[in-house]
Amino acid sequence: MIRRRTALSVSAAGLLAAVPLLTGCGSTPHPGAAAVVGKDRITVAQLQSQVEDVREAQRSAPQGRQLLASSARLSQDTLVRLIQYRVIEAAGRDNGVDVTRRELQERREEVEKLLGGSAAVDSRFLAAGIAPDQVDQELSAGLVRAKLEKKLGQARTVDTLMKTSEALRVDVNPRYGTWDARRGTARPVQEPWLRPAAPAAPEQPA
Repeated sequence: MIRRRTALSVSAAGLLAAVPLLTGCGSTPHPGAAAVVGKDRITVAQLQSQVEDVREAQRSAPQGRQLLASSARLSQDTLVRLIQYRVIEAAGRDNGVDVTRRELQERREEVEKLLGGSAAVDSRFLAAGIAPDQVDQELSAGLVRAKLEKKLGQARTVDTLMKTSEALRVDVNPRYGTWDARRGTARPVQEPWLRPAAPAAPEQPA
């Protein structure tokens, strides 16, 4: 059963702050790629498409100017999120964890009920740099993460994500930073595995 306060996002903060950074390969050129995760290439075009989806939604939002001004690192943050999705999916697959369409639909309905409808969900996630058509992917990754924690416990899940990230040998295009497998992010971004990147769903009234 998913906890009520399960974060809607998958990233995290404060993990192994005292441990020396372990960077990804970062030295092998991949023309046209923003990052390579195992055998999966995230192309610059794919990244730009995701970023433009967010920008378009921000420009159409009532607080569009404020949203645009507060998301100067959107390209890098979006790339980190796309990498994290793939790491979490791989960790789930390796540990027999996945998410069905029904589970995703139920989670979406739960979040909409808690936040006050579909428009409120879109607005909340947009403030975190996630476009409306990207919310389901975020929710799916959150569900996999929650299932991993239920099966393995939080500490083992964090360790599993780090080891999966290392095994996939994430290689980030230098224009977006250098991948840090231990923290699950690209430097100089300071959002490691344990820090929620999107607002958590509020608790239901007792």
